[in-house]
Amino acid sequence: MSDWRTDPTYAMCRAVVNGAELSSFADGPFDVRAVAAAVRPEAKDRFLLDEVPWENFPQGDHVREAVRLLRADGSPVPAGVGVVSGMCANDLRAAAALAVAFLIRIAADPHHSHRDAALAEVPAPARARYFGVASRAELLLHRTGSRHDDYGSEVTGYPAGWSVAAAQAAITADAALLLPLLHDPVPATRIRAAYALATVADLDGTVRTALRARFAAEPAPDVCGALLLATAEITRAPHPPTTALLREYWQDHTRAPEVRLAAAIGWLCLTDEAAPDDLRAALDGALSRWLTGWEDPRADHGGRVVRGGHVAVVQGAQVSGRGDLALCVTVFPLSAQFP
Repeated sequence: MSDWRTDPTYAMCRAVVNGAELSSFADGPFDVRAVAAAVRPEAKDRFLLDEVPWENFPQGDHVREAVRLLRADGSPVPAGVGVVSGMCANDLRAAAALAVAFLIRIAADPHHSHRDAALAEVPAPARARYFGVASRAELLLHRTGSRHDDYGSEVTGYPAGWSVAAAQAAITADAALLLPLLHDPVPATRIRAAYALATVADLDGTVRTALRARFAAEPAPDVCGALLLATAEITRAPHPPTTALLREYWQDHTRAPEVRLAAAIGWLCLTDEAAPDDLRAALDGALSRWLTGWEDPRADHGGRVVRGGHVAVVQGAQVSGRGDLALCVTVFPLSAQFP
């Protein structure tokens, strides 16, 4: 992998650090928002990767090759799987944002062997500052506005907000390709589609309506939970009906624990109201029900609980006096390295 300091954008980032106005570089060749928006629809549909200036952004050549390998539909798992999300985990999103439109087209292809892997990568560049964030103010940070000025810088010095905005715009532009995946026969695909669609600029409420409609027909509790979280995340402007609906769901003792947990988290992020006592009780009760039937945590898994091939590190749920949320449940595949 090449040194990111040799990428053309490094000079821009260095200039900004030295006092140059970031706005002076807006809409130029190193503004990934402008670059992604300029990619022709035909180039996206036909995977004309050479038309995209990947080289303008840190590790762009690496991302381009990952998209090419993933599209080639290799067996059993192409080398391109995980590259985009890995880049984002390493705080390198600019080139990853350019991959979003191509990943969406792979995910929308019902005949592609690794469409679910591509779909899982789609929303990674569209979010930032989410590792370890558990406050009401920051958990769904990007819903608070469209400027993305408060996202800080990536590890290279590149403005993270530009990368996030470019990825979100790409997902918004191709939302029509993702909406049918809410009805895919595979539950994991429906969850991933909801997670991706939660990042769109849903100005007319089309996606929120689609999420609500799918929730009404959805039989799987974990998918229902994902749909509610996506509904909360996409609700950027105040929307009292959504806030009221989420409260109704976390108060409903007949709902599955996945639904009550998701509704409680979503409600907390959409309102400034103090967390009532019954919400604390709902979180405690939902967690207790959710863990019922998990294997004995003392058996072979280091004190962790196991269910369905996954390990859950559970430390409890708590809402502080000021309403901040601490929901310490982390789920890992059994094959993963977990803390």
